[in-house]
Amino acid sequence: MKKILIGGIAIFTLTACQEKIAYIDNTKLLNEYQEKKDIEEKLKEKISTYEKKRDSISKAFQSEAQAFDAQSRNLAQNVAQKKYNELIQKSQMLQQHLMQEEESIKMESQTQMDSLVNKVKKFVKNYGKEKKYTFILGANDGGSVLYGDEKKDITAEIIKAMNESYKK
Repeated sequence: MKKILIGGIAIFTLTACQEKIAYIDNTKLLNEYQEKKDIEEKLKEKISTYEKKRDSISKAFQSEAQAFDAQSRNLAQNVAQKKYNELIQKSQMLQQHLMQEEESIKMESQTQMDSLVNKVKKFVKNYGKEKKYTFILGANDGGSVLYGDEKKDITAEIIKAMNESYKK
């Protein structure tokens, strides 16, 4: 009886000490997450709209500059200089406005990606708790996981769960 009790305790101790560990491919997870794809698509549309606007403004300004160049030959020097200065000032204002708009798009992109990364981390944490993992490691080019048995790679499971959660 004593041997059975000791054997039972030993088996219980061994099974209790086993830790459930898995890893995910961070890059693959983010690249295959539908919400990231949707965010990137919206940003591409914004960038395309911005580029069209920038090109349109640039062409209009070039036309104005060419018209001034043609007119300047017939203007008095002080009038031509005044119009030239106005044109330079307008050019600087347009460039500043376009740079602000471009910076705004970059900041929006960064904010959305930061929010997405935090959302993914939270999802993985909750997934790990729900599935009773002790550790879920992140594999990436930085080498946080240099080798992992493919049986322990749960990237596909998490991508599927996240995409299903996103669709709801």
